[in-house]
Amino acid sequence: MSVAHKSTVKVTILGEEYAIRSDETPEHTRAVAEHVDATIRALMNAGVVVESQKAAILAAMQITSELFKTRQGPEELAERMRNISSEVRRMLPPQKR
Repeated sequence: MSVAHKSTVKVTILGEEYAIRSDETPEHTRAVAEHVDATIRALMNAGVVVESQKAAILAAMQITSELFKTRQGPEELAERMRNISSEVRRMLPPQKR
């Protein structure tokens, strides 16, 4: 059984430095941190919120919503494919179903 290699990466979010220990590549961890930072900053710059803690919570909600929508896409596609397959089967002669 292999053990995943964890790396520690320093990232900056809203001007604060964090040491993140992760199984992911440093590049991935930095990209995630940059996305979080950009999302929080966009909320703060839009005047939605001023407090960084509230902005972080709203950013987490927004990012999680994006995740849920992304996960939902393949499920909806699979359901449509099942429906099309069912319709096509009905059009086939009985011996081909």
